[in-house]
Amino acid sequence: MTIYNSKNITESFAAVKWSDGKLILLDQRKLPRDSIYLEYDSASDVADAIKEMIVRGAPAIGVAAAYAVVLAARAAYKASVDNWQTAINAELEILSASRPTAVNLNWAIAEMRKSFDSIEGDPETALLEVATRIHDGDIAANHEMGRLGAELISPDSQIVTHCNAGALATGGYGTALGVIRTAHRNGLVKKVYSSETRPWMQGARLTSWELQQDNIPVNLVIDSAVSSLMRAGDIDWLIVGSDRIAANGDVANKVGTYSHAVSAKYHGVKVMVVAPFSTVDMQIQSGEDIPIEYRSAEEITDFNGVRVAPKGMEAINPAFDITPANLVDVIVTEKGIVQDPDAEKMLAIFGKI
Repeated sequence: MTIYNSKNITESFAAVKWSDGKLILLDQRKLPRDSIYLEYDSASDVADAIKEMIVRGAPAIGVAAAYAVVLAARAAYKASVDNWQTAINAELEILSASRPTAVNLNWAIAEMRKSFDSIEGDPETALLEVATRIHDGDIAANHEMGRLGAELISPDSQIVTHCNAGALATGGYGTALGVIRTAHRNGLVKKVYSSETRPWMQGARLTSWELQQDNIPVNLVIDSAVSSLMRAGDIDWLIVGSDRIAANGDVANKVGTYSHAVSAKYHGVKVMVVAPFSTVDMQIQSGEDIPIEYRSAEEITDFNGVRVAPKGMEAINPAFDITPANLVDVIVTEKGIVQDPDAEKMLAIFGKI
């Protein structure tokens, strides 16, 4: 793994990219203070990067996983020319388990596996074409979601968003922030409020920074102040991304989304969930069946390496929560919009997978 600065990269804050036979990830733990890029040539190292939040956001994780399959196949082919499809399995299982809630991870691996049997000889070129297609497809989907979602936004709208569902969380442009970017470009956005998103502070560190880069007016707000902000009557939309959407329209997203959605329902604020089709899991009937990742207690008992909770204090640290479909006004995907989602409407658009 090589570390180098963003001045070596031509694109602005690309979260995931492929260059000279290696996967390059923007270390999102360092933003916004430092833009550091890490270079990977091992699938197991990519799995560690996903676990350690170097790359995060369900679509970006999926894109990174697709490129990781290319790395794994390259290594397996060199070690076992006639049996790389089998030799790759152990490493792909490690990759698959790196984060359990985001469905895009295993969706991308499954998409890559579809081409295994048709490849003869060195698999790198053929698999890289598939991974690049997944990456390009995600960017195109983000722009389409941005267009569809922005059509629902009225002029002078004020929007709350949670966590980061922007270019940093995707192949590029963003899901929730893609809608906000497009709406702002169309002159519809008065102001965005980014909730800080404890404990990793994705809203404070990443979303606020992204919106600043595009000169979109944004104020940072602590998570627990969002309800009061909505009570003041100035908020029109809560717009968020998702890591997995169940067949009935229940939504898994960064922890804190559920409480924001409850507040939105109470205060008459509309809720929009923006996610690519690859995030929809029609095999899971409801949010009750979505696995929730629990992360290290030290993420909330410690601050900057210093213990802030009492010694011996136990802590629970869910990374995601489930927002029931009846709290969601609209789900936006590149395949279409689901108004007031339920199982019947989801099936009509997405069908059985």
